[in-house]
Amino acid sequence: MTSNSYSSPGDTPDGDVIGAGDERQQTDRDNVRDLADIPSIEVITKSIVMLMSAAAEKLGLAEGAADDTVDLDEARKLITALAGLVDAAKADLGLHAAPVRDGLKGLQLAFREKSAYPDAPGDGPGEKYTGPVRG
Repeated sequence: MTSNSYSSPGDTPDGDVIGAGDERQQTDRDNVRDLADIPSIEVITKSIVMLMSAAAEKLGLAEGAADDTVDLDEARKLITALAGLVDAAKADLGLHAAPVRDGLKGLQLAFREKSAYPDAPGDGPGEKYTGPVRG
């Protein structure tokens, strides 16, 4: 069966629906239960890692990245979101707090280095949460 955005997983080529609603409801319930079982700090740290990775990609820091893939506007948004999350979760990060803050600072410094017109200290991405970042 060929899938598209208009068909549900239970659609047959003839247009008949085979228990699609029941399967989908069960899968949704399973996914909710799985999320409920995950400790909040794991969700937070996975989000931090995802934001860090995405920001590094947008800054062209990923292995094999070309200079023409740098997108400072997108990187600024990701770094600011990351800084806000790190600031909000600092009490819960425990022993991971220092490496996370170091990674964030590295991204902020890389952003400043990549910028043709660097922001003043305190005005860079996320610095309203972290304070001014200097090398």
